[in-house]
Amino acid sequence: MIQSMTAFARVQGQGKWGSAVCEVRSINHRYLEISVRLPESLHELEMLTRERIRHHIKRGKIEFYLRYQPGDHIGSEIVINEALAAQLCHATQKISNFISDTASVNAMDILQWPGVVQIPEVDFEILEDEILELLEDALKKLVEVRAREGEELKNIFLQRVEAMREELKKVRKHIPVILSEQRERLMSRFKDLKMELDVTRLEQEMILFTQKFDVTEEIDRLETHITEVGRILKQGGVVGRRLDFLMQELNREANTLGAKSINVETTRVSVELKVLIEQMREQVQNVE
Repeated sequence: MIQSMTAFARVQGQGKWGSAVCEVRSINHRYLEISVRLPESLHELEMLTRERIRHHIKRGKIEFYLRYQPGDHIGSEIVINEALAAQLCHATQKISNFISDTASVNAMDILQWPGVVQIPEVDFEILEDEILELLEDALKKLVEVRAREGEELKNIFLQRVEAMREELKKVRKHIPVILSEQRERLMSRFKDLKMELDVTRLEQEMILFTQKFDVTEEIDRLETHITEVGRILKQGGVVGRRLDFLMQELNREANTLGAKSINVETTRVSVELKVLIEQMREQVQNVE
């Protein structure tokens, strides 16, 4: 199956270790670009989270955001660095001897000094498995959303592919009519000019016309590209870039078909093909 690159997933968990919320966002991107936002105390998990994301997702811009709240038993007791606090108090007393109008320093001023209040670090042996399990759940949900949207895109593509096939059938069916009309046009021109009809000259003109305006080759290539699109959609996997390339090739052939057209029906089909291809191209940009 194919996957869309647009999705969002959110999971949360809670236990003695604390509580956490994992959010993963995915949008379209040419390559795989991962952005990880973790609490300062959990930065050691960044490489592991990136590895997990790369395991599940191959293309897209991924934003992973983690909010973590320690449990009541983790860091609940405030530890004061008494030695540092005493040094700060002694230092403020010394400074006050030099400055007569200095404001008195209260306890909160001392507590706000870096390193005075010490909170025990988070135990990574407790947290690592829990956080990575939450991330795993979030990624599975994200992939499920991408797959559901990808299936919808696949159905849209198949509808467009079938519509293009029908348009090409109209052109192929109309080719003999175009040649017949051109033959009649040439014969009429001979009569208008009151020239003797030269069968050899007529055949030469028809050959030149066929070589210049024959669109059979373009139709064949369009049908080949359309068949390849169908095969890729059936195969699934990471197919966005291949589909994007085929959209460029389809558009090129449709333009050539229009440039060679000397018939209203062929011109109409060329325009319709380009509309269908553009609709697919816009959606292909969102396929992994």
